[in-house]
Amino acid sequence: MMDYSAQLKTAEAAAREAGLFLKTNFYRSKEVASSSAHDLKLRLDTETQELIVARLRRDFPEYAVLGEEGSCGGDKNAPLWVIDPIDGTVNYFYGIPLYCVSIALSVNGSFVLGCVYDPMQDECFSACVGGPALLNGKAICVSARTQMRDAVVFIGHGTHDKSGSAGVARFAHLSAQVKKIRILGTAALTLCYIAAGRFDAYVENRINLWDFAAARVILEAAGGSVEYTPSDAAPHSGAIIAWNGRIPIHQALQMP
Repeated sequence: MMDYSAQLKTAEAAAREAGLFLKTNFYRSKEVASSSAHDLKLRLDTETQELIVARLRRDFPEYAVLGEEGSCGGDKNAPLWVIDPIDGTVNYFYGIPLYCVSIALSVNGSFVLGCVYDPMQDECFSACVGGPALLNGKAICVSARTQMRDAVVFIGHGTHDKSGSAGVARFAHLSAQVKKIRILGTAALTLCYIAAGRFDAYVENRINLWDFAAARVILEAAGGSVEYTPSDAAPHSGAIIAWNGRIPIHQALQMP
């Protein structure tokens, strides 16, 4: 198996540099670049991605980049960095200290490393495929919980995919079975929280690749499971079920 420790070291350095930039600007006024009914983009999204790309290319100039704020460089066979400069942009804009920087690397179509950095808590989650999942350098693993009644889960309910009523019904159906529902507003941190044993499952009908690519590597390295179903309608988007690999999430999702 290839050694990607050098690439992971670069990803962690880029994530921490970007995180410091975001934390420095957290309490300042923020310029909105675009806004929709349920989402928004900040000028800082673009500025942060540019900072990350510059740092990654310093060490790996031949690699390509796919980011929430655009793609660049490399040929179709080059290793591919997948970046979300601010996962949790709405939180960030509203002054809610739950957001992160997410960086993954794909080689030959498979994700081989992930780094997710939460600058407000100074928590850096990371993993290379075949290695342990780490939080600030210490190994983490998913929870040992096996019963839905003990689980803490994230359940999306369809604000983006025009299935609002069905999503709300699913939300109600699952919420009656679990200990607690928690919605952080950042998919990457949610998956990392499952990896660290804090949450037990994440269910969402629409998620973008850059939202979860890094955290997926981390969660699977921590012993969790991820099922992703790509969308036919939108590239780099699809549905996801992520869990600790132990609770009966598929059975629980069956609607009466």
